[in-house]
Amino acid sequence: MANSDFIKKLINAHYNNDQAQFRSAILQIAAAESSAGHSVLAADLKDLANKSVSNTHVYAMQNSDSLCTVSMADNREEELVVSEDVRIRLDRILKEYREREKLRSYGLKNRNRILLEGRPGTGKTLTASILAGELHLPLYQIQMDRLITKFMGETSAKLRRIFEQINAERGVYLFDEFDAIGADRTYDNEVGEMRRILNTFLKFMEEDNSDSLILAATNNKKMLDQALFRRFDDVLHYTMPDKEQIQKLFEIKLSKYYSPACITPEVMKKADGLSHAEITRACEDCIKTMILDSKSLTPQLLTQFLNERTNSYEIKEA
Repeated sequence: MANSDFIKKLINAHYNNDQAQFRSAILQIAAAESSAGHSVLAADLKDLANKSVSNTHVYAMQNSDSLCTVSMADNREEELVVSEDVRIRLDRILKEYREREKLRSYGLKNRNRILLEGRPGTGKTLTASILAGELHLPLYQIQMDRLITKFMGETSAKLRRIFEQINAERGVYLFDEFDAIGADRTYDNEVGEMRRILNTFLKFMEEDNSDSLILAATNNKKMLDQALFRRFDDVLHYTMPDKEQIQKLFEIKLSKYYSPACITPEVMKKADGLSHAEITRACEDCIKTMILDSKSLTPQLLTQFLNERTNSYEIKEA
């Protein structure tokens, strides 16, 4: 059971109305109970601690460098338009997480280290939000620009702090633009420093035994070091939307304004080659114009905004 120091911290936090200290004390008790072999009690205490996270508050991780931000996502799986293979894998991740205690009783661990790879705008970041929303966990997004520094050893030290956070604070942790630290070590031109950073990350991944989900997202799988792939429990491949997915996107994003008659072959042709995010933005632009200018949805209006997204996309590709 918790020792007197933990009990004092709880009482002080209560009388000082210090929510952060109160939550920290609960997590410390949970860690002590876990070390004593009381895994069920430790998990229950962590669940209680996580309930103290506000559903609307967005805040930085409690350190001077603000290495990550955290928010409570309310996205759900039906919002994601992806291939059947990705959906099956996501369902498996969710099921294993929800029944992780059952798996542990058989000496098994749920898959919690996931690599997301695919072109920009195909749903990787949304997947992180959906996993967090479905599991009612906070979503932590690692600030890569603050993680990577030019000083030898500093990035590895920051990585250690992040993984300590992963162990202490149950949540979904997203390392976006992961190739910044996961690039193939044969590309290293930084006097071995990036090699050391990647080795550090791999070491922490191997040692992780937390109840968090660790997600790494990249737009370029070919740049990643091959040693990474066996460290992940699953790799999800995101592709540009096919015709069926484009149709589904129109249904979801246009919502109550959707009309099958407006999704003409010309509209489908204009949407072909755009990412999920680009089609979503075109639909949102279309809806805003309809509201502000009191217009109805037409194939011509939708085509106009799809053209704008196509032109914008071509500029970015140039």
